[in-house]
Amino acid sequence: MNSQATLDSLAAEAKRANLPLPPTVVAHLASGVIPRPLAPRPLPEPYFVMLGTIEPRKNHWFILHVWRRLVEQLGASAPKLVVIGRRGWECENVVDMLERCRPLKGVVMEEAHCSDGQLHAYLQHAQALLFPSFVEGYGMPLAEALALKVPVLASDLDVFHEIADEIPDYLDPLDGPGWLASIRAYARPDSPERAEQLIRIERFREPTWADHFERVDRFLETLR
Repeated sequence: MNSQATLDSLAAEAKRANLPLPPTVVAHLASGVIPRPLAPRPLPEPYFVMLGTIEPRKNHWFILHVWRRLVEQLGASAPKLVVIGRRGWECENVVDMLERCRPLKGVVMEEAHCSDGQLHAYLQHAQALLFPSFVEGYGMPLAEALALKVPVLASDLDVFHEIADEIPDYLDPLDGPGWLASIRAYARPDSPERAEQLIRIERFREPTWADHFERVDRFLETLR
């Protein structure tokens, strides 16, 4: 399993279905982030990044409404939002906002085809990665961002605590005022909240493929 949270969900479902749980092991996935030189800043203004396929559980629709409120409050000084990821399934409401919501024009940018170099540049200079998902089995963008020393605002999910401990700032995925306040705080150039997380990030220990396969190999030995 990629996380203890995934294993716990599987065990609960097996119990509900009255089925035996097969042998399992938890082996975290490495992010695969390769250290790169600091890239030129892609946007001059403060901005945030959402990374992942556009689909309902990722909660893009909610964040777009938060951004609409930001524009109402801050006008031209509102931070930008870069949405990185392809359009997935059942995301018509998000697409409607991206294409038709006038207050978001020029403030929210969609990057459906982003190279690794572009992705790293966007992350390196972001005020924070936003990860407001309702559910995740692992959450690779969280590990990728923290490996690059980028702050994260994330949903208060067990799996995120498992991967990142108390390093990110956690919020309920439907707490509009909370996300709005945190984004405004992190957008400030002298943000104490962001500075404090940058200190916490130094404690992050990225999962490695060596550890992953060591766990998997030991598990396979028990099945002989």
